Amino acid sequence: MEFRHLGRSGLVISEIAYGNWLTHGSQVQEEAAAACIRAALDAGITTFDTADVYAEGRAEEVLGRALRGERRAGLEICTKAYFPVGPGRNDRGLSRKHVVEAVEASLRRLGTDYVDLYQAHRYDPETPLEETMTAFADVVRAGKALYIGVSEWTAEQIRAAHGLARELRIPLVSNQPQYSMLWRIIEDEVVPTSAELGIGQVVWSPIAQGVLTGKYRPGTPPPAGSRATDETGANFVARWLREDVLARVERLRPLAEQAGLSLAQLAVAWVLQNPNVSAAIMGASRPEQVVENAKASGVRLEADLLAAIDEVLEPVVVRDPALTKANAPKTRK
Repeated sequence: MEFRHLGRSGLVISEIAYGNWLTHGSQVQEEAAAACIRAALDAGITTFDTADVYAEGRAEEVLGRALRGERRAGLEICTKAYFPVGPGRNDRGLSRKHVVEAVEASLRRLGTDYVDLYQAHRYDPETPLEETMTAFADVVRAGKALYIGVSEWTAEQIRAAHGLARELRIPLVSNQPQYSMLWRIIEDEVVPTSAELGIGQVVWSPIAQGVLTGKYRPGTPPPAGSRATDETGANFVARWLREDVLARVERLRPLAEQAGLSLAQLAVAWVLQNPNVSAAIMGASRPEQVVENAKASGVRLEADLLAAIDEVLEPVVVRDPALTKANAPKTRK
């Protein structure tokens, strides 16, 4: 496993991070989840990403129990807050009330005194950014988080948050966007802005919900037990199950073979070629998936291979920055 600094901060993380969205506490039983985490640790992965909303808090609990007994200083534990975690009007968003309460709840579920990275899971248009950033600053000063990040924010929102973070003297070091060979919406605006500000990307879905592994074949029904047949995951992968996309992915197979990689390894290695990417988050339902994907660490792809990938995929690549999942700011009355 190789390691990178998170943005221009001093924090070093594994360039493959383990994430438990859509798996732990829902799709995968705890014993299997613990086996995947053990495989991640054995592969040298030290960075673990979760969120309070995943499986209604159970994902944090599963991760916390699986990491119990590990040397805390040797791990980087990351979680997030924004989405609803209860029925109350303040059980969501990035108000001071919710941020303070959410971090306490996450620490309790994770079984730790602090998280290394605490992230705003989305931009909150209903709360003044100054309020959110001040609450985050208090969380850092209380020692409950060491660094601050955001997820799926636009370049403009990242720049505004960075300015406030500098005034408050807290380390805003990361953005967590979706990024893959097929989904490149961060490249035109978010990546240049982040590189300028010293913010690194910790990207999710580098294998496009499994489509870039090649297990979904054109003209063939999704395999039984795959995410496309699961009630929870089907909506997320549906975008990529078009015949034109699957046919293009199939054409990547010989390119991966020539490079001595599986399609999944090629996809993960591809996102890591971007110098602004600090880590790629990988999920898994079986330990062998962790072992395979971890082998993408340290892989360097030649320029002619990168050009060939672009030529194959260009007709189905999504690039529009307007598709960033961040909520648009609203005018407050």
